[in-house]
Amino acid sequence: MYVIVGLGNPGRQYENTRHNMGFRVLDILSEKEGIPLTRLKHRALIGEGRIAGEKVILAKPQTFMNNSGESIGEIVRYYDLAPEELLVIYDDMDMPAGTIRIRKKGGAGSHNGMKSILSHLQGEQGFPRIRVGIGASRGEDWKDFVLNKVGKEEGKLLQTGIETAADAVMSILSEGIDRAMNRYNVRPDRDRPSDLD
Repeated sequence: MYVIVGLGNPGRQYENTRHNMGFRVLDILSEKEGIPLTRLKHRALIGEGRIAGEKVILAKPQTFMNNSGESIGEIVRYYDLAPEELLVIYDDMDMPAGTIRIRKKGGAGSHNGMKSILSHLQGEQGFPRIRVGIGASRGEDWKDFVLNKVGKEEGKLLQTGIETAADAVMSILSEGIDRAMNRYNVRPDRDRPSDLD
């Protein structure tokens, strides 16, 4: 079983913001795979189903971004998940808009949602994640940048990243994370797969 978590903020005012990339990836998976995200459990909207033959739980924490770990910690303990059975999807300001990167493990960087998750998992870093690039703030205060609505042209770039991340989830479940990393971790300045990290 896999628990696939998309990070974001609940509420209509946050729907088209850069901080909600994880939510939007789960929305695509929910629609494509027919897994409604309608049940409120563990302080998250969840849906259960199968993707690529694997039992999955899709989860959108409703605790707001900075407290994501409150929900994820509950889910991990309830299902007694091994680290590799948790996949977290979230936005990243250090990557160009429209790009993604898959990693098997790692720290939180400057992302407050990931900091919260690591805190509630007692520092466990060995779970995979997909980062969806939103680009740098270009001098704008970072809090305003991640929470402001995006324009039409930028929205197209972000949508590309969101759709690619959804495809990457499918690849991880059907082919394994190593193959997915080789397929999707393409450096923006080179037309070849990156090394597996």
